[in-house]
Amino acid sequence: MAYEMLLSPMQIGTMTVKNRVVMTAAEMGMGDMDGRATEKLITYYEERAKGGVGLIITATTRVNDWDSASTFTQLAASHDYHIESLRRFADRIHRHGGKLAVQLHHAGRQGYAISTNDLPMLLPAVKLVPPLRKAVFNSTGMLYSLEQKGLFYPVLAPSVCEPSYHVPSKMAAMSKRHIKKLIQDFVDAAERCQKAGVDAVEIHSAHGYLIEQFLSPNTNRRTDEYGGSLENRMRFLLEIIAGIRQRCGNYPIIVRLTVDEMYERIGKPGKGYTLEEGKRIAKRLEEAGIDAINVTSACYDTYNYWLEPTSFVPGWRAYLAKEIKNVVSIPVIAANLIRSPDQAERQLEEGVQDFIGSARSFIADPYWVKKVEEGHPERIKRCIGCLNCMESMTNNAFKGTNGECALNPRVGKETLPQPAQNGDGRLALVVGAGVAGLMAAETLARRGFAVRVLEKGEKPGGQVNTASSCIKKDKLYWAVTDLMENVKELGVEVEYGIEATAQMIEEIDPAAVVIATGAVPVVPKSIKGWDLPHVCTAPEIILGKKTIQNKNVVVVGSGMTGLETTEILNEGGNRVTVIEMANEVAPGTWFQLLDDEMSRINGHGTIFKTCKRLMAIRERSVVVEDTGTARLEEIPADAVVLSLGVRPEKGLYEQLKEKRNNVFLAGDANTGGRIATAVHDGYKAALAVR
Repeated sequence: MAYEMLLSPMQIGTMTVKNRVVMTAAEMGMGDMDGRATEKLITYYEERAKGGVGLIITATTRVNDWDSASTFTQLAASHDYHIESLRRFADRIHRHGGKLAVQLHHAGRQGYAISTNDLPMLLPAVKLVPPLRKAVFNSTGMLYSLEQKGLFYPVLAPSVCEPSYHVPSKMAAMSKRHIKKLIQDFVDAAERCQKAGVDAVEIHSAHGYLIEQFLSPNTNRRTDEYGGSLENRMRFLLEIIAGIRQRCGNYPIIVRLTVDEMYERIGKPGKGYTLEEGKRIAKRLEEAGIDAINVTSACYDTYNYWLEPTSFVPGWRAYLAKEIKNVVSIPVIAANLIRSPDQAERQLEEGVQDFIGSARSFIADPYWVKKVEEGHPERIKRCIGCLNCMESMTNNAFKGTNGECALNPRVGKETLPQPAQNGDGRLALVVGAGVAGLMAAETLARRGFAVRVLEKGEKPGGQVNTASSCIKKDKLYWAVTDLMENVKELGVEVEYGIEATAQMIEEIDPAAVVIATGAVPVVPKSIKGWDLPHVCTAPEIILGKKTIQNKNVVVVGSGMTGLETTEILNEGGNRVTVIEMANEVAPGTWFQLLDDEMSRINGHGTIFKTCKRLMAIRERSVVVEDTGTARLEEIPADAVVLSLGVRPEKGLYEQLKEKRNNVFLAGDANTGGRIATAVHDGYKAALAVR
């Protein structure tokens, strides 16, 4: 495919974008506390510009320091001293033919009070005593607990309403005086961007943040001229647009717009606004003189309908962009879970949208566009929707470090040199063709080693073979497919059906060895009845090695694997009881993944019993003990499925580590975890090879 539309230029107002590819906003926590663009942040985005992205839109950029901060490390356009760092940022993007837009943002009720309350007080102190920065991040856990107790000033919102899901901050309604002041903050921020040579601004009116809170009847309960009718609810946004036009002339303005809040998708029809009102908002924005609409959907209450887990089908919400394009004549940008250039070209040809938007695609592979230009789209590393970027960014935001990508270990490390090219054709042996082994193989090959991979199975993937076999999780296998394409291109040999031994490796005598032999399911042999014929492990169910239908089944362990197994068992007409030692289901699981899985489990009558320790397995039941009361309970069970995690297989490593130099352990063989853990571990092992 020639990808003629994808690679063709197009105008957004007075700005010419060299292709139809837009990196949409995604906060990764790389700014400084004072809002300046750090070298880390600039280099991160510059890598995507080098990779061919036509237009880069920054992550959320605050317009003042007093009430609009959403993280301690976001970009800012709130003071004139930000102009110089924005100019340096824009210049670096322009070097590669790219354009830069800054996304102007205010979190409203979805902000953290510890950010909006602390930042104004902390900035002067941190500027005077830079080492205090570390102390600030070390204390954020305590500060967040104080916020939960309501000990901070509330965040600002159009009205006091139900707290937001995921960020349930205490809120206060904005006065008209504050509204007028905030409009000027947006206008001032846009002018600073223009002075800095930034090519455009994007006004963030989506995902449940402040401007969308004004648009939505769910969050806007005002009775003055800023609430009630649609025109009134739009007034705040329209006055921001008018102010920027008056101050900045024909400077390009993009609006990122939630066109459907998606409440109906979570069983709450009639709440918020739907696509029909979204179309009216879009038409009115075009009349107001904006230059493009960046179509999106949902808010924090409906989180998975704008930042989708892997279970969602690519392009599932393309209909939203198409409906908006049917009612406006200005360019439409949209991130419709686009993962391949073929999908992108098709949606452009079909008139779904004018620009292809994505953030996660270019986080995973900065050179996505260049690989298309060079005729090698098969080498793209596709985002698998695992949400590690969002989870790590959120967790790391309170530590002063950045978000990470499961598939790209160099995210946030773009300022560091590429791995040393000192392989000199020496042989490196990798044992195991899971994602840790394949990542190690790719990295070693790029370092100049001759790489050979030995895999005891008949196909690559390791633990990902199990994970991707779960319902709606097939895209996880892209991690394997795309690594295989890259190692093949680098000339790496992958051999199957070979179980490596210490003697075999001694005979091969490689310069370096990476052991990525994976892990096996934990079976609690201290529990009486573990070996009864009706007991099996979760992978046996997931991979179809065992089939259970129309029975009473107890699943032991409610982690993601346990829940995914439960989903399969539900589909088989079984009556499932899940027991968990912790006091909550799926402890430590990122809330989006849990919500996604439970949305398919709910309705099947599954029983969850927390604080229950497995004591014994019998022929027709299991015995559990309450971890609080020590009371025993017997639960009927025709079948028992164990989902208790995995045990690293590191025997080969233990045999080799004392005999040879340059032997490294990676992936589940080192620490059982997720795809992100395995990929990063494989990368680190390959870097450690001398």
